[in-house]
Amino acid sequence: MRWIGEVLVSPGEGGVYNERMLGGARVWDPFRSKLSALYHAGTGIELVKDMRVLYLGAANGTTVSHVADYTESVYAVEFAPRPMQDLLEVARRRENIVPIMADATRPEQYAPLVEAVDLLYQDVAQPDQAAIAIRNSVFLKKGGHLILMLKTRSVDVRKEPAEVFRDTLDLLSAAGLTVQESVWLEPYHHDHAAIVCRKP
Repeated sequence: MRWIGEVLVSPGEGGVYNERMLGGARVWDPFRSKLSALYHAGTGIELVKDMRVLYLGAANGTTVSHVADYTESVYAVEFAPRPMQDLLEVARRRENIVPIMADATRPEQYAPLVEAVDLLYQDVAQPDQAAIAIRNSVFLKKGGHLILMLKTRSVDVRKEPAEVFRDTLDLLSAAGLTVQESVWLEPYHHDHAAIVCRKP
C-alpha cells in the first residue's frame, strides 16, 4: 500500500468521484471508503499487482476503483440498477474491472464469469452478511483472504453492535475460516466493523 505521510493513496487516474490528487496519486479517503478506514484503523491486507478480487456490493465503484489501481482484476458485483450505471462508467475507464449485475446471495448466477480469486471483499449490508461471505468463499483460493465489512445495524437492530460482531466472528470461524483481524471502523464509519479472515 502506498502512503504519503499519513495519507493513503492509490496509483491510478483521478476523476472518478472528484477525489483529491496528491503526488500524482489518488487520495483514498477513509470517510468515503470502509476499506480505506480499515487501513487507517487496523492493518488489513496488502493489495498487490497479481491479485484477483471478487468484490460484493460494488455500489457506484468508489472503493472498487481504488482496489483496481492496485490489483490485476476486480470482479465487481452489484444488484441495484442506479449504482450499476456509475459502476459501468468507472469500468469503462479501468479495463481490469469486470462489472457484474447480480445478487450476491446467489453466487451461482455469476459462477461462470468468475475465476478463483485471492481476495473476497464483502460489503453487502444485509441481515445475512456472514452467510453471503461464506457462500461466496467457494471462489476463494486456499490461503486467500476474506474481508467482511460488517454493518451491525443491518444484521439486527435489536442487538448491541458488539453482540452482532461476536456472533459474526463465531459464524465465520464455524465455517472454517481463520479470523486474522477484527476492528471497529470508528471514527470513520459508525457501528461498522471490519473482519479479515484467511481460507486455510
